Amino acid sequence: MNIPTQMVLNGKYFAVLAHTLILYVGVVFLSGSSSFADESNIYCLQTIKESLEDPYNYLSSSWNFENNTEGFICKFDGVECWHPDENRVLNIRLSDMGLKGKFPRGIENCTSLTGLDLSSNKLSGSIPSDISDKLQFVTTLDLSSNSFSGEIPLSLANCTYLNVLELDHNQLTGMIPLQLVLLNRIKKFSVSNNLLSGRVPNFGSTVTAESYANNLGLCGGPLKACQDTTKKSHIGIIAASAVGGVTFTSIAVGIILYYLSRGVAGKKKEDDPEGNQWAKILKGTEGIKVSMFEKSVSKMRLSDLMKATNSFSKSNIIGTTRTGTMYKALLPDGFTLMVKRLQDSQHLEKEFVSEMNTLGSLKHRNLVPLMGFCMAKRERLVVYKYMENGTLYDQLHCTEPEARTMDWPMRLRIGIQAARGLAWLHHNCNPRIIHRNISSKCILLDKEFEPKLSDFGLARLMNPIDTHLSTFVNGEFGDLGYVDPEYLRTLVATPKGDVYSFGVVLLELITGEKPTHVVNAPEAFKGSLAEWITDLSSNSLLQTAIDKSLLGKGIDNELTQFLKVACNCVLPTAKERPTMFEVYQFLRAIGEKYHFTTDDEILMPSDCTDANCLDELIVARETTQTH
Repeated sequence: MNIPTQMVLNGKYFAVLAHTLILYVGVVFLSGSSSFADESNIYCLQTIKESLEDPYNYLSSSWNFENNTEGFICKFDGVECWHPDENRVLNIRLSDMGLKGKFPRGIENCTSLTGLDLSSNKLSGSIPSDISDKLQFVTTLDLSSNSFSGEIPLSLANCTYLNVLELDHNQLTGMIPLQLVLLNRIKKFSVSNNLLSGRVPNFGSTVTAESYANNLGLCGGPLKACQDTTKKSHIGIIAASAVGGVTFTSIAVGIILYYLSRGVAGKKKEDDPEGNQWAKILKGTEGIKVSMFEKSVSKMRLSDLMKATNSFSKSNIIGTTRTGTMYKALLPDGFTLMVKRLQDSQHLEKEFVSEMNTLGSLKHRNLVPLMGFCMAKRERLVVYKYMENGTLYDQLHCTEPEARTMDWPMRLRIGIQAARGLAWLHHNCNPRIIHRNISSKCILLDKEFEPKLSDFGLARLMNPIDTHLSTFVNGEFGDLGYVDPEYLRTLVATPKGDVYSFGVVLLELITGEKPTHVVNAPEAFKGSLAEWITDLSSNSLLQTAIDKSLLGKGIDNELTQFLKVACNCVLPTAKERPTMFEVYQFLRAIGEKYHFTTDDEILMPSDCTDANCLDELIVARETTQTH
């Protein structure tokens, strides 16, 4: 099999991966031994828990320090680790938990931290002046929607790895340090809705005027030009003095009103432990009809969805993908639906309705049935049939090993049938659809564990900046493992990009590993699952990647064949990858003896109908690639 020894990476991709390795090496150097680093990270979280008031018991119920097993802190709510089996914190995300107190100074003990999100809480006081010493390697810092006061610390300019800095909706005063312009990695910066004044740093086109909105008086950069006070006439100074009293009074009144409005907002958030304030804004629109494609539930209104989801409560969330958040909706008659709140749809109402009608007409046994949609104010809600066994990701990567019950026949069947659904989207449906967001989180399982693709067609409804690349350059590592190399370079979605993403899903099925943070890889390895597989292949160690629980059961040949198909899907050069129809046929041949499939709607011709010709197809492809 012709798999290159090194993935072809574009400049940005290589830079961030290199940055990740540098961070990790730096962490090891600063932390000393692994044992010391573990103790330091545990102590870090302990001090955070002790320093913050937790009225809704989010931390109290999840952050239990009595467990001494390796990696136990990685299961805490809001904590992400470099590896799930070591106590080394990568990101801390404690958004919208109602937390109170000052900025947790003990955060400095999380020496490997690259992301901190404390947004939408009730934190107050000043941002530490030595924050760069506490967050040396942070790429994302979100302190928005709190009550932080005082000036923005100058030392933030020393957080040289920052991609995202969000300080909006606080009570920050004074000038924005102009030295922040030294943060040459910045992709997102926001200080709107504060009490700031003076000249703003000139970040160029990266930061827009919206990032500075609703402050006392900012100028420069994307805002209006700053006046040169040295050139003002004496008349102007006298006039300014004359109106100074009025101006001062106006500003004072404005500040009072601002604080009063923040007090009201704070009270609302106190009364919003479920984190569904957006749904409460829909008050008065409950009578809007839900457009349904299924006659069995044709009469439905937004009010029915609100009741069925407990007003879109956090407790009803069953999954989140790049396109939005999915809620479980239990109707009074016992019928269960899934409702997705789309993220940042940029389409006008007419365009959105047209898109929904098109997607609603697509029927295939391996697509999640789209049952209807609803528009209320700026919100876009999509209604699906409920899938009892959740996502493939959750089934494969359950935190409790004893809860993993997926044997090889089930994994193979899921791979074959999911490939059939995606091949149908690429080759047979009208219009043909590129999924763009394939991952194991978008493959849902019904009560019989039959896979159904979700999110198909939704990528076209999203904000253009909400892409794989925007996730990548902002310092987030979430779904990076599924992204094809050429997309990072061109920002163009293609069918072969879907094939790459699906190949990563196949690798998850055969190895049991996550798309990023590979457990069985060497400790120093910080790449993706696809890169790890490529490295093993170049060293003739490919077989060692197979999930150990699957070996020694008389199916090793099937496992090897399956792994070959997955490897061909993640080849770094798009034209060398098979089509989705070929992938489906390859997998179907492997599973011939299990009788998973019958003649179906994938009508493209193929001479490969059994496992014996699979090797011939793969060899034929390799021969073509070689020449």
